[in-house]
Amino acid sequence: MANLSRGKRSGDADARRVIGFGTSLGALVAFGLTPLSGLPVAQADDFGLGDLIGDLFTGSDAADSPAAASGLADIFSGTGAESLSVEGIFQQFIYDPIHTGIEDWIGSDIGKEVDGFINDISGMFLIGDGAAGTSADPNGGVGGLWFGDGGNGWDSTEAGVAGGAGGDAQSFFGNGGDGGDGGIGAAGGAGGNAGSLFGIGGSGGDGGAAADEAATAGIGGDGGNGGQLFGIGGDGGNAGDGGAGIPALGGAGGSAGAIGSHGAVGGAGTLAGGEPSAAPSPIETTGSWITDSDGRVVVLHGLNEVYKVAPYAPSAGGFSDDDAAFLAANGFNVVRLGVIWAGVEPEPGVFDDAYLASIAQTVQTLHDHGITAVLDFHQDAYASEFGGEGAPSWAVQDGGLDNPDLPFPYNVFFNPAETHAWDAFWSNSDASNGVGLENNYAQMLEHVANYFKGTPGVGGFEIMNEPYSGSQTLASLFGSPYFEAQQLTPFYDQAAAAIRAVDPNTPIFYEPSQLTSTAGLPTYLGTVDATNTVYSFHDYCQFPLGALGCLPNVAGIVSNAEAYATAQGIPAFMSEFGATDNTTAISATMQPADQNLLGWTEWSYSGSNDITGSPDTEGLVYDPNLPPVGDNVNTGNLETLAQPYPQLVAGTPNSWSFENGVFQFSYSTEHVDGSGDFAAGSQTVISVPSVEFPNGYQVSVTGGEVVSGANATQLIIASDSGADTVTVTVSPTTAA
Repeated sequence: MANLSRGKRSGDADARRVIGFGTSLGALVAFGLTPLSGLPVAQADDFGLGDLIGDLFTGSDAADSPAAASGLADIFSGTGAESLSVEGIFQQFIYDPIHTGIEDWIGSDIGKEVDGFINDISGMFLIGDGAAGTSADPNGGVGGLWFGDGGNGWDSTEAGVAGGAGGDAQSFFGNGGDGGDGGIGAAGGAGGNAGSLFGIGGSGGDGGAAADEAATAGIGGDGGNGGQLFGIGGDGGNAGDGGAGIPALGGAGGSAGAIGSHGAVGGAGTLAGGEPSAAPSPIETTGSWITDSDGRVVVLHGLNEVYKVAPYAPSAGGFSDDDAAFLAANGFNVVRLGVIWAGVEPEPGVFDDAYLASIAQTVQTLHDHGITAVLDFHQDAYASEFGGEGAPSWAVQDGGLDNPDLPFPYNVFFNPAETHAWDAFWSNSDASNGVGLENNYAQMLEHVANYFKGTPGVGGFEIMNEPYSGSQTLASLFGSPYFEAQQLTPFYDQAAAAIRAVDPNTPIFYEPSQLTSTAGLPTYLGTVDATNTVYSFHDYCQFPLGALGCLPNVAGIVSNAEAYATAQGIPAFMSEFGATDNTTAISATMQPADQNLLGWTEWSYSGSNDITGSPDTEGLVYDPNLPPVGDNVNTGNLETLAQPYPQLVAGTPNSWSFENGVFQFSYSTEHVDGSGDFAAGSQTVISVPSVEFPNGYQVSVTGGEVVSGANATQLIIASDSGADTVTVTVSPTTAA
């Protein structure tokens, strides 16, 4: 594959820097640009472009061809490594030849004379590359106002002294300089930004190793931003190794242009003991399935529990042991538990472990009743400043724009100040501590993941609830993939790298944009660069239409989610739906999830203090401060949600259904990883809540036998010797 990037770590990121033709085309449309309709007309004196294009069409002159001998015909026919990549085509045939010609001119003897004369008579630095940084002046110089690249930052050799920042390309065309490496224990310098319209951002410098076991290592420098029209973001620098506490994090990648790709996040450092050791987790992933440590399929059914006002802890709203017992008694085995950034990090770099201890106590309460917690870093409308919750005040940058008092969700879509705050976040704008907002968020995730590492009952970390696309929203409605492909996916890479720096195996859940969930659009997310990931999606019947179904099409949303998850080879999980007491709408959403054998968490266990929801209608239990009995329980929702389902499957599920009070389930005894069959006698657990079978139930099994007690709320089936398929039917016992 041709190298489509520049910088120290570019080779590792090549595969992620190639974007498909459809993706780039959407980005061009979003930015009001005309997609490339053909190659530029070749000119004999045009930096050799005529010969270059001729060779590419014929596939000759492999040694000098950016297409690596595949030829332009191969590229357009789909056989080349960069097939139909607008980014690759633009860089290879337009940007690189022109940039190389300019740099050759700047570096030539005659170019130096002519450029020096022009600069002298103008009194300005118009043409030329920025100077490289030095120990006396560490930062690279800026490129010329007309043409020229930024200079590279100085590589520090002094303990505690950061590397110099790369210089910016001041003109509309040019590359940013690379950041310098940090000295012992010091940060790498940031890469310089590319030209305003065209160019490649500089790579961030590497952080320095820790001086000793009690010290800290240096963080990696952020990559520079690419040009706005064509631009490849610079890669983040790698963090230094060693030291105390938790590993240092790599730098963020630079932003992409309309044609281009976001830079890769730098690698996190490691402590003296090396890579973090795996900690036990109640769930993991095997291909497209969620599994346990024995390889059994785990199906999760449960509720959301998020307390959206200070102190942001569900226990403050009354959630306690009797609520966990109620959930378990009705067959629920998971809670998506809200964790709020403002509660975790009230000031930059200051983490409130007392808040995390309150979350940990709720996790323990759930675990005591056999319920797994997925920690959901929840936000709505970005922050309380906009009528929601999520980011702390110090992470809110509203640009001084109008902040109208609008109800949710209108505050998300029509608040200029909030839109600016989201744009500042996605551009990694510096917070008051001089650290980018995304970087701060990643460090917060690392702290929380480290705090909960190995905690019994923590089954996952969900990076962010319903990420909003800010000013990219309108473009996304018209099919632009830019936000999800070039802002959200790289952010997830950065967030996942932070979690994996301390916890190598607990599943990481991640969502598409809020618009994808709300409007039922297909996602343009790329591959998130982490192991054990789960695609989390929301599916709301916004407008129930009776016999006509729902708007948006809830089955279509499930289908879109399955398509993405299947392409990625990971599980899908429906982490939100419902938020209503309309049981028809709830059932309509559950049905396609069940048909696709997906787990889910309904919104919500309680609407207590849900400042962006409908507290009077959305909760399963109205007030967690009171016992979950009688009039405090929404019995219609309970009877709809507490359906029988397989919780643990010693094999591969084929299908299940619950119709007219009868549950039917079929599974093969084969491991989902294809490694063979489970041994005879391996046990499958099925939830059979008494709310659905008040008079008891009877069971018919082929290929196995019941080994649990009569009318147990957990029906246990042991497979027969030689059975390759087990079928189970559970029917209600007729009242005497």
